[in-house]
Amino acid sequence: MQSHPVEIPVDAGVLAGELTAGPSARGLIVFAHGSGSSSKSPRNQYVAKAIQQEGLATLLFDLLTEAEQESVSKRFDIKLLTDRLLHSLTWIGRRPEAAGLPIGLFGASTGAAAALRVAATMDGLVQAVVSRGGRTDLAGDCVAEVVSPTLLIVGGKDYEVLELNRRTLSALRCEKRLAVLPGATHLFEEPGALKEVSSLAALWLKSHLRRGRAESTGAPV
Repeated sequence: MQSHPVEIPVDAGVLAGELTAGPSARGLIVFAHGSGSSSKSPRNQYVAKAIQQEGLATLLFDLLTEAEQESVSKRFDIKLLTDRLLHSLTWIGRRPEAAGLPIGLFGASTGAAAALRVAATMDGLVQAVVSRGGRTDLAGDCVAEVVSPTLLIVGGKDYEVLELNRRTLSALRCEKRLAVLPGATHLFEEPGALKEVSSLAALWLKSHLRRGRAESTGAPV
């Protein structure tokens, strides 16, 4: 698979990102990063490489324009982040590298809330969701509408976020799992923690995006 920069046009400007794809890709994983982060986040880049090794394409992009990233309020504007993620799925669905590929979402922090809201909105067209240290509480009551198999990954020492994810787990009505990494904190900076996150995410996404290039997947067009 080959990587190249992309620019996704929005009303406020462009969203910068990187698409890694190829003719052998069996699915596309779209990343939604968290507040204060970007498409160049070393953590998401690390996870993306593990996912790519499973034969899945990835799209990492910024949910906010360069100017908007200076606004703290926009970083926590879940409606805006959700709209941007939905828009980007439509945009990527028109690209020849991704057309027809089943879609999975990987969200971190506030990006996880946007991913869950998008999954609920698309009524199963997103085939799988993974949340890393997600502020899943910000997704609101719509989590009960998510039908996409959902994996929540939280550090055992990320106490507040862990409790929030336990509540989300109870609210989800789809296939679901909460994976707690003992000793890990919010950013999974402990030795081996991010590797475990990557392994869990890649396995979950690979196992739920098995259809390959099927026209029936309902990917955005």
